[in-house]
Amino acid sequence: MNTILALKNVDVGIEEKERLLTINLSINHGDKIALIGKSGSGKSTLIKVANGTLTPSKGEVLFKGTDITKLNRTQRSQIATLWQDLRLIDEISVGQNINTGALGRHSLFWSISNLVGLIEIQKCIACLEASQLSTKFINKRVSTLSSGQRRRVAIARLLRQESELVLADEPLADLDPNLSEIILNVLLKKRTSFEIKVADTCIISIHQPNLIKHFNRVVGIKEGRIIMDCACSNITSKHLNRLYD
Repeated sequence: MNTILALKNVDVGIEEKERLLTINLSINHGDKIALIGKSGSGKSTLIKVANGTLTPSKGEVLFKGTDITKLNRTQRSQIATLWQDLRLIDEISVGQNINTGALGRHSLFWSISNLVGLIEIQKCIACLEASQLSTKFINKRVSTLSSGQRRRVAIARLLRQESELVLADEPLADLDPNLSEIILNVLLKKRTSFEIKVADTCIISIHQPNLIKHFNRVVGIKEGRIIMDCACSNITSKHLNRLYD
């Protein structure tokens, strides 16, 4: 199999709320992984380690065989993250926020041009449509949006990155059940009628066990340890009870 990301013997012990113990996880090209577990179990910490923003106290993280700490700017742009706190820029427009997803592929001049005024509008529109947000919002300031609208802007920015790997920390929070399924189908590349490249591989943290059926693999984490890693078709109520008790 073609492994795109590997966590090998990873420990994190910075503080009690960010703790992982002996994590071994290989993500292969094409994997659609649901990351599940109780709040505080270590899902967000695992995503931070997987994208290289949190250095483990032990072990290593490899992206396509290269130590994640040694990736160059272009290589790093192939890992797109949707943060739980979104990390949008309130002072600029929706479209400009979306374009920040493409910064890793462009020059400093391009970045400054995006701050001066919206550029590559058609790309922004495609990402807005995929995230189910009306294009009328493209010039609105992010600070004026509701929590659900802000989350969809963050999803549009994630799509704008056109990466090889997506790491999404609770992307469906603040969204109603119907919209959650639509957005999830976009992230899982089950809806492809948009003029944007969607990653073939993803790890998505969710709190809705009923959505597991959309994935091909489920990883369950409890108290900083992976206690379950299997095909979604093999998940039983016994697995879930053990994870959430």
